[in-house]
Amino acid sequence: MGKEANGMSRSRFEMFSSSDEAVINKKLPKELLLRIFSFLDVVTLCRCAQVSRYWNVLALDGSNWQRIDLFDFQRDIEGRVVENISKRCGGFLRKLSLRGCLGVGDSALRTFAQNCRNIELLSLNGCTKITDATCTSLSKFCPKLKHLDLASCTSITNLSLKALSEGCLLLEQLNISWCEQVTKDGIQALVHCCPSLKGLFLKGCTQLEDEALKHIGGHCPDLVTLNLQTCSQITDEGLITICRGCRRLQSLCVSGCANITDAILSALGQNCPRLRYARQPPPAKPARTSVTANCHELEKMDLEECVQITDATLIQLSIHCPRLQVLSLSHCELITDDGIRHLGSGPCAHDCLEVVELDNCPLITDASLEHLKTCHSLDRIELYDCQQITRAGIKRLRTHLPNIKVHAYFAPVTPPLSMGGGRQRFCRCCVLL
Repeated sequence: MGKEANGMSRSRFEMFSSSDEAVINKKLPKELLLRIFSFLDVVTLCRCAQVSRYWNVLALDGSNWQRIDLFDFQRDIEGRVVENISKRCGGFLRKLSLRGCLGVGDSALRTFAQNCRNIELLSLNGCTKITDATCTSLSKFCPKLKHLDLASCTSITNLSLKALSEGCLLLEQLNISWCEQVTKDGIQALVHCCPSLKGLFLKGCTQLEDEALKHIGGHCPDLVTLNLQTCSQITDEGLITICRGCRRLQSLCVSGCANITDAILSALGQNCPRLRYARQPPPAKPARTSVTANCHELEKMDLEECVQITDATLIQLSIHCPRLQVLSLSHCELITDDGIRHLGSGPCAHDCLEVVELDNCPLITDASLEHLKTCHSLDRIELYDCQQITRAGIKRLRTHLPNIKVHAYFAPVTPPLSMGGGRQRFCRCCVLL
């Protein structure tokens, strides 16, 4: 019986693998098999290539290698692997992610650029060996490039941006976060020649000043996303230019920009009605009504550590922002149950609101949880260090929203002085309810 079973198993294996005359190869035309293979990931394609000579040819056909992401496959690849991929894929390759591939350098990417001239999306995030030479190669051979991720490629300088501006005129999205050598000169060269830019990620580019923002505002009318986190030298002057010139802006991050004041909030409200995500630094005064009143498409608002925010802002959000999905009010110590009451009765509460963060809001009580129980889309609520929230209040909320994720701290009461005159210390307990 065992031999018979083994024979049947071997027979099936031969039918589907070892013989190029297998039934599946006879019944399905090459074009259909190629179509099936086009849905497979890198690992599966490599396995199929080992089945038979015929499947090897089909699996390694360039048409199946239009999108390659090596991040989850192998991160310690050497440059020769990239060169081999480029020779195999040639003009078919459209998207390639080499994120985190530390062994890939300029030489391999030059070969890649020469062979894969139709590349549209390329991620080199964390490829720390590459220099300006890679961008020179991309500029020379890859005119169709639209998305380029160079985050954490710390050797990149203004020369890279100038090269891209000369040969990659279709560029729509560029990430040069943590490329700290980039200055306003590189930004100026880039935006003057790449008018189609829709996304700029400049996080950690600490040398950028207002002059760079003025170039962006003057030449990027289609800009949708701008990340300036920790660009510590920029001020209201540069950001106001962005608001006036980039009226299609939907996402703006200026967290860690300590020189920004409330003036930018008014400029956003007046000029950027499509704003969906705003992450701001703590303001000096509560002047957010212009943003909430005019940005009706706002989906995510991060007000963490904006200690002057009051219930007035929540009233405006509840009235004017029907699409609000995520709201962070952590460390907004003036927020009360009344503000949450207005939020819970607003148009966003019933269909859109998914996340509310109320960490370290000392005036919030169980009454706020009662106001939020009608928010049927609410998926998560953060209540760390909300000392007036009780387990009973959370339990009542769960009866209405059984699937909600609640994160809360419940600190044990500090005991009285011990007999020895010392005071015992207890750690707070993090509870997922």
